[in-house]
Amino acid sequence: ASLPRLWARHPFPSRGSRLCLERADGQDMKKEGQPGSSSSSLAYGVLDVPPWYLCIFLGIQHFLTALGGIVAVPLILANYLCLKHDPLTQSYLISTIFFVSGICTLLQVLLGVRLPILQGATFAFLTPTVAMLSLPDWKCPEWTLDASQVNTSSPEFTEEWQKRIRELQGAIMVASCIQMLVGFSGLIGFLMRFIGPLTIAPTISLVALPLFDTVSNDAGIHWGISAMTIFLIVLFSQYLKNIAVPVPAYGGEKKCHTSKFYLFQAFPVLLPLCISWFICFLLTVTNALPTDPSAYGYLARTDTKGSVLSQAPWFRFPYPGQWGVPTVSVAGVFGIIAGVISSMLESVGDYYACARLVGAPPPPKHAINRGVGIEGLGCLLAGAWGSGNGTTSFSENVGALGITKVRLLRAAPGAGRAPESATPCVGFLSRL
Repeated sequence: ASLPRLWARHPFPSRGSRLCLERADGQDMKKEGQPGSSSSSLAYGVLDVPPWYLCIFLGIQHFLTALGGIVAVPLILANYLCLKHDPLTQSYLISTIFFVSGICTLLQVLLGVRLPILQGATFAFLTPTVAMLSLPDWKCPEWTLDASQVNTSSPEFTEEWQKRIRELQGAIMVASCIQMLVGFSGLIGFLMRFIGPLTIAPTISLVALPLFDTVSNDAGIHWGISAMTIFLIVLFSQYLKNIAVPVPAYGGEKKCHTSKFYLFQAFPVLLPLCISWFICFLLTVTNALPTDPSAYGYLARTDTKGSVLSQAPWFRFPYPGQWGVPTVSVAGVFGIIAGVISSMLESVGDYYACARLVGAPPPPKHAINRGVGIEGLGCLLAGAWGSGNGTTSFSENVGALGITKVRLLRAAPGAGRAPESATPCVGFLSRL
């Protein structure tokens, strides 16, 4: 059977032909579902088909890689939407952006640029959003900053934050139409002659630089746990990646037997996160972490959001217009358009980086046009659903392709389905 084509006119061979285990006689023998040493150092190629259960775990790993970035955006926006003391509504915003990210990932992988790129909340929209909400007309009243004066169920408080997110919705939806026009008209493909590394690199750097403060604040919750997580990721991805771990298996002529699996290479992010969370859990149940909310390290406990977990519904389905009819202002639209331009440049860089990592040829202009157009459609959906943000390609997950050596086109839809299928109960899960 012929291999599926990634681009319409630019097929490329599967790297699965290089994924083989070396036999004792020096010959190479292909082994489905198991990575091996090769000149390309790929664990799985973009068109390989590993076991279905492995696809699920690889998708979850990509999902967890993007988790911090997706959750961080609504948490940052909450301070400017007057939701600082309303964690329940914050969880609703998080569930909405998770749901939209899942839909947009499926659209991008199946209809867009067709590379294993996960879509998620974009930090490029944060700067114009914060600037807009910092204007005198949209600045939060003083009483919303005082927890003792906030009644989260009062109509006055509800209208106070909903009118701000409705303004964001309208601006994002109009600006996303511009992005769709640029993509589907082929304009971005025409402009590719002027867009190169010297254009993309400074743009991505300027978008990421303001985030160092947020990263340091989050890591500073407990520097010991943060340093341990970073150490484990580096250890697994760089030093233990070529160590095969014997795992039980069933099938073939041997029935029950052990098979070698490159565990650390396949899950260098998922394993450290699980280990760190389990250690935090042990420190919590033994009360080794402080119980005083004002003490250093308290937020490293796994039970700090117990009240939200008890209040949030188990099942909640976001829907378009859930906060009311969007409103539009010219100033808001032009501000978000600046974020759209930055997001498009970043995405073009991600397309080329991802294609290089998966061993594909550089994406042709028509694939880039589709990718940018689908991202515009994703921003339109994000605005309609009321996420308070747009969607874009996640550079973190492009980097994960290089760390894990797993470049499966099937893993990205799995990652997209993870937040989408989990969203009905993300009202409960998003605050874990």
